[in-house]
Amino acid sequence: MKVFDAHCHLQDPRILCMAPKLIESARQAGVIKFAVDRTHEKDWHLVKQLSEDYPCTIPNFGLHPWFVADRSPNWFQILREYFEATPCAAVGEIGLDKGSHEREINFNDQVEVFKKQLELAKELNRPASVHCVSAFDDLLQILKEAGPFPAGIILHSYMGSAEMVPQLVEVGAYFSFSGHLMPMKEQTAKKMLKAVPFERILLETDAPDALPKNPAFFIDDDVQCTAGLADGGCIESTSPTGSLNHPANILVVLNYVASLLDMPPEDLAELSCKNTVHLFSYEGTKPLLDNQ
Repeated sequence: MKVFDAHCHLQDPRILCMAPKLIESARQAGVIKFAVDRTHEKDWHLVKQLSEDYPCTIPNFGLHPWFVADRSPNWFQILREYFEATPCAAVGEIGLDKGSHEREINFNDQVEVFKKQLELAKELNRPASVHCVSAFDDLLQILKEAGPFPAGIILHSYMGSAEMVPQLVEVGAYFSFSGHLMPMKEQTAKKMLKAVPFERILLETDAPDALPKNPAFFIDDDVQCTAGLADGGCIESTSPTGSLNHPANILVVLNYVASLLDMPPEDLAELSCKNTVHLFSYEGTKPLLDNQ
């Protein structure tokens, strides 16, 4: 089976030093491509470098809502420059969050930054990977006002309602599922999944987060990674990694989602891979299934 990880963070300082090994083992497990999403200005260059070193990775540039308060005065111009220098890049991770971080980050600022990046995605005709926590009503209103989005909106680790799916489809949404789905009540998850048209289903790991239940692949404990930053500094991670997700665990997500949809995993793998290839096949990219 061939599987496409529609959203992960191989540039994360907790696993960056292991990225070559993680990519290789995931490739051996059948993962053909990785959409690697950036979250703040300080890691944009890391994903660009990963995409240059590993053609199987697709870079995504974006400012995550958690890091809106840390943006520089010229963040949007810098973002544009990254897209100009990287024709194969998509937009992400961007979005809205009224969850655990709402007291720390002004929601009006989140909306302003989100709208600017949506406009850029539409201008560039690129898909945009969107994070949304406890803000689906706001998200839908903004997408309706700014859309539709023919290049696609990827609702990463979708946890919204089944009832909202048709309205989101109308503006161009695709629905990506990760290990975050597993703690949901099974009947709720099944209802939501079955509301999504087959041609809109994607799979992801969100690695190194969203560790699924009963993972098949593990990251060694007590690994120390150092990630270089654009300003010459570094981010260090010395925490135990036993709770970190491995990109190859997309196979666990695949099997779980397939069971809820009552379909063979092979069929879901083919379907989701086809959908993700379609999304990331825009001007500036190479044929994504060549030499796999």
